[in-house]
Amino acid sequence: MVYSQIADRGIKDKTVLDAIKKIPRHLFVPDHLHHRAYADEALPIKCDQTISQPYIVAYMTEKIQLKKTDVVLEIGTGSGYQTAVLAELASKVYTMERYSELQQAARDKLTDLQYANIHYLIGDGYEGWLENAPYDKIIVTAAPPRVPSRLVDQLADPGRLIIPVGQLLQSLELIEKKDGEVNTQQLIGVRFVPM
Repeated sequence: MVYSQIADRGIKDKTVLDAIKKIPRHLFVPDHLHHRAYADEALPIKCDQTISQPYIVAYMTEKIQLKKTDVVLEIGTGSGYQTAVLAELASKVYTMERYSELQQAARDKLTDLQYANIHYLIGDGYEGWLENAPYDKIIVTAAPPRVPSRLVDQLADPGRLIIPVGQLLQSLELIEKKDGEVNTQQLIGVRFVPM
């Protein structure tokens, strides 16, 4: 999976590739879909949500340029797979989910995998998690119609935020805050569940 679906498609960051190689994706998908766990596709999970395809997880992670000292906010814990990738690469991960059932299942898996640098909150991703802001990096795994201003406010300077934006047509956007300026770059077309 890592070589043919991710590295061969242009992901170069060795730390990202190593993190994905280390994490058993089949633990984060429903039992009846284990045989498809390493295919490059999004898969359904509970609460009408999905686990993103491995390439998109790698792509988004590479684009935010994580450092080991970073504090990261993740909007949309979902299955916990992206959370695990972030936890491998960052100092602290604050992850928010609106469905308690999803977050509890993800938390159980991530605890079993012995991640101790993850903090959890059930809440509204549009609001972010103000008490631990600012965040060096923010990653959003559900698509709002427009970028929530509170997330940009909670981004450190310098900092990077990656987010799918749109309804029927979605674009992955990279927002960079540096020296008081906020710049947005449209990256690729994507398809995420609505935020």
